[in-house]
Amino acid sequence: MKDQNLDLFDPRTAVMDPEYSPTHTGEPDFAFAFDDVNFSDRILRIEILGDSIAGGSSSNGGCSSLADWARNRKRRREDFRKENALDITACPEDQIICCNQIDSEDADNENQDEAVVAMIEEPNSGDEAANSDDSTWNCDSPRVMRVKTLNISSPILAAKSPFFYKLFSNGMRESEQRQVTLRINASEEAALTELLKFMYRNMLTTNTAPGLLDVLMAADKFEVASCMKYCSRLLCNLPMTPESALLYLELPSSVLMADAVRPLTDAAKQFLAARYKDITKFQEEVMKLPLAGIEAILSSDDLQVASEDAVYDFVLKWTRAHYPLIEERREILSSRLGRCIRFPFMSCRKLRKVLTCNDFEHEFASKLVLEALFFKAEAPHRQRTQAAEESASTSRRFVERAYKYRPVKVVEFELPRQQCIVYLDLKREECANLFPSGRVYSQAFHLGGQGFFLSAHCNMDQQSSFHCFGLFLGMQEKGSVSFTVDYEFAARTTLAEEYVSKYKGNYTFTGGKAVGYRNLFAIPWTSFMAEDSLYFIKGVLHLRAELTIRH
Repeated sequence: MKDQNLDLFDPRTAVMDPEYSPTHTGEPDFAFAFDDVNFSDRILRIEILGDSIAGGSSSNGGCSSLADWARNRKRRREDFRKENALDITACPEDQIICCNQIDSEDADNENQDEAVVAMIEEPNSGDEAANSDDSTWNCDSPRVMRVKTLNISSPILAAKSPFFYKLFSNGMRESEQRQVTLRINASEEAALTELLKFMYRNMLTTNTAPGLLDVLMAADKFEVASCMKYCSRLLCNLPMTPESALLYLELPSSVLMADAVRPLTDAAKQFLAARYKDITKFQEEVMKLPLAGIEAILSSDDLQVASEDAVYDFVLKWTRAHYPLIEERREILSSRLGRCIRFPFMSCRKLRKVLTCNDFEHEFASKLVLEALFFKAEAPHRQRTQAAEESASTSRRFVERAYKYRPVKVVEFELPRQQCIVYLDLKREECANLFPSGRVYSQAFHLGGQGFFLSAHCNMDQQSSFHCFGLFLGMQEKGSVSFTVDYEFAARTTLAEEYVSKYKGNYTFTGGKAVGYRNLFAIPWTSFMAEDSLYFIKGVLHLRAELTIRH
């Protein structure tokens, strides 16, 4: 044992131990005492009520798959809401204790669709036995189908479960009586039996996803954190599918908030984020996903999208499809999905549209846009500091994704001539990934009403004798529009950490055309990427393009 002085039956140590491991050899095994009168001080009387749904049984509700489990749970929840099946308002307060009333903080627990009633009663005298039947409790509830009794040890159950600890030590006269009665639905019988056995021997016999989910729900209801952790671990080891991942993320909030279940929900989020990281490839499938799945995907740093503008457009498209009422849509965007959009990495043109978008509450949109503009105005080292601070929190709004089109900073001038200065930063790893023939594009920027972009290439020099780094300027729009642009490419060097001009030129764009220099630095690729390269400052290549419209 970990500590010879440890009180095994003190719930403060037995239940709350963060180092608990169900496979740890030091955990006490009381399997020999399960349902054994010699090691028990009470009798647990389980009244099994008839499930109102068809096919309800004591074995996973007749579920052979996770889909069946989800359907049955949904039907049970709907039946409970319609029938309010377990009404104890007419029951004597000194004889019945509802598990949801033991701790008022749990009053809003979502896992109440299959509520449990715990009763502690004195052994019946002869007269009471003669008059006892279901009507004794005067409760308008489903008929008791059968009764199951077990010999239990109150110290063992109390050590594992705050629910039972409170039940056995509430200071009332009834807590000293020998018989305890629980009322459950037939579909919960197998799960409760597994849970009780676990509290004695720290292991389960069921190994299917539906069975483990049933036990997980029971463990949440009876506050057996160690069993929740055990179920979560076994479910993590089972093959993950989109259906199972979504099911785990849509469990009742009381289950999702438990620390013991966090590894399972984290694994589900990672699975969905990895599977749908290219949302354009699975757009039709992703559009059908529920809110929890969309949040998991959009929270990922590895999301493969052209730009954050594309994320914004997708969020609007999804919310409009799933929440046609404007009030509901605004609520979802402000409380949930709006936090998944990384506004600081959106283009200024798109940020302007956010301010006039009717789907967002104006105050919320204004705050997000203002925050994004302040971030864009920060110096790069300040931006990196903010991103580092954000990466340690749940919010990731200042953390840049691996966009297909790299973000740029743009400074625009109208006088004396229309001009813009564009800054593009590329990490050393991004440049290394360009070899031998790759290219990376910037996000679009605008000058004179026309869209432009920069593209960095790894290509052969004009004599095709070695690889080198090239930079090009392209025009987005195709068509008959044409005008002449003076342009200059520059890069920062390690010598003075200032921008040094590398190439100047002018070109008459006619739409869909690009111009640039195949070997911007006039050195081979190996020299450009060397450890002592003049062009990487703290692992970042800083490029600048200056464009001026020639009249």
